[in-house]
Amino acid sequence: MSLDKILAISGKPGLYKLITQTRGGFVAESLIDNKRLSVSIRQNVSILSEIAIYTLTEEIPLKQVFLNISKKESGAKTSVKSKDSKDKLEEYFFDILPDYDEDRVYASDIKKVIQWYNLLQQQNMLDLLKDEDEEKVATDEEE
Repeated sequence: MSLDKILAISGKPGLYKLITQTRGGFVAESLIDNKRLSVSIRQNVSILSEIAIYTLTEEIPLKQVFLNISKKESGAKTSVKSKDSKDKLEEYFFDILPDYDEDRVYASDIKKVIQWYNLLQQQNMLDLLKDEDEEKVATDEEE
């Protein structure tokens, strides 16, 4: 499963897996407790594959940020917690993305990225990101 099927729903904690579409929205399953919920089309929903982090030169896809964290942590959970101080979170994020735009990326955004990474790591979904990345490299080399 790629990040195309993983959702962040405004007002709901954690991440959700897209199960199926319905007439008025879709059904999603929580990655935290596996409970399913019906989500209206009117709710604010973000697909993780569509999220990017601002840097001083460009926008970096969230997937690449997750891969950078995974490299730094050797596939384990992050060494910082989402509840750590703003300074500690920003320092950690500079290690992962040295040129991120401090004016447009807030501490709350960094907290979400860390929480999401840890949740995906806990669910063993980070390997899928690496596999997907390797497939893309292989396809690019064939062309």
